[in-house]
Amino acid sequence: MIKNALEKFRFMGLIEGSSLLVLLFIAMPLKYMFDMPEMVSVVGAIHGGLFTIYCLFIAYMTFVVKWPFRFSVGAVIVAFIPFGNFVLDSRLKNLRKPQMA
Repeated sequence: MIKNALEKFRFMGLIEGSSLLVLLFIAMPLKYMFDMPEMVSVVGAIHGGLFTIYCLFIAYMTFVVKWPFRFSVGAVIVAFIPFGNFVLDSRLKNLRKPQMA
């Protein structure tokens, strides 16, 4: 079970990032190489919904959890970069670990 807001955000980021990859690397090639434009319509709509939910999570983290504004800006930027959410997730995971002296 997901315990806190950061874990929920990380999970949503991975889902949204995965949907971007499916759109770019599966649906788009199917559209242009195999003349299947309906795949982009379906996957694009799913990705758009997930992106909207992801943006709501960013707003929640910013205003309710009091996340630093620079984290919020970074979270929005990585949503447009393939594999960006996976890099952000690894950094957020390391953010929670105590530093060893």
